[in-house]
Amino acid sequence: MAGRYFDDFTPGDEIRHDLHRTVTETDNLLITTLTHNPQPLHLDAEYAAQTEFGRIVVNGLFTFSLMVGLSVGDTTLGTLIANLGYDEVVMPKPVFVGDTLRAETVVTGKRESKSRPAAGLVVFTHRMFNQRSELVCQCKRTALLAKRPA
Repeated sequence: MAGRYFDDFTPGDEIRHDLHRTVTETDNLLITTLTHNPQPLHLDAEYAAQTEFGRIVVNGLFTFSLMVGLSVGDTTLGTLIANLGYDEVVMPKPVFVGDTLRAETVVTGKRESKSRPAAGLVVFTHRMFNQRSELVCQCKRTALLAKRPA
């Protein structure tokens, strides 16, 4: 199993996720239409061309979801009980079709669960960067993870 147990994490751990992903027009179209988001900045090339960006901006929910998804194999695959929250989400730079994104994670907190003796909480700070190493998304994720079986 690729994921790590609660016991395997130490605050300060840094993980560079090997998977990178080039964003496609289909990615943006699917997430935007699946979520019924009519924002023309994500769907209408003529409209987007008239904005400060000059082109379609990728839906931020795609960027956020991809960032978390790229982290799963190295963090919580098969050991996650529940994601308890996503906090402090920021998107300081836009993402465009054709950008290649990569993710990094830092373990920023860890504590035993008060209600579940076989589990603990780990706080991850996930960061997503484009091909120019510009930060395009960041969040804190609190995950309830299983402890290593005895």
